[in-house]
Amino acid sequence: MTAPPLPFYWSDKAKAMVPLNEGIARRCAKAYGDGEIVNLVHVEDRSSASHRQYFAAVNEGWQSLPEHLADQFPTAEHLRKWCLIRAGYSDSETLVASSKAEAVRLAAFIRPIDEFSIVTVQGAVVTRFTAKSQNMRAMGKAEFEASKRAVLDKIADMIGVSTNDLTKAEAA
Repeated sequence: MTAPPLPFYWSDKAKAMVPLNEGIARRCAKAYGDGEIVNLVHVEDRSSASHRQYFAAVNEGWQSLPEHLADQFPTAEHLRKWCLIRAGYSDSETLVASSKAEAVRLAAFIRPIDEFSIVTVQGAVVTRFTAKSQNMRAMGKAEFEASKRAVLDKIADMIGVSTNDLTKAEAA
């Protein structure tokens, strides 16, 4: 059983990492055996204010899309995930079909599986790209900030403003 990240603090007195409270200690006792060695990794907390600001700016950008792009992105979530994929924050699956015609049929079949994915066909090869999750468990602070910047840069470029103007417009 793998436990999710659990909060500990360093105790100079105990010369050890100590669970933050009794509830965390009970979860550790349930997840780990006595004497089990567990690697401790420092995870920086992300700012919930930065998270909220980001999603508000994405929404602002979506509402400001030019008419010729609006139909391509029915929701702000479609825009955000498309930008994540285009910026390289994605996972991909590649399938090789027996022919180009079969690849086109396969792409048509897998496209509806995830409405946010991008499916490409090159010859007999079908690739499906899905956006990486930006939730707090899936993406640490540094990767989130980098992906946030890449998405906002892409949206700002699409609507013809600077990224700073996009984030300022959201704050106003």
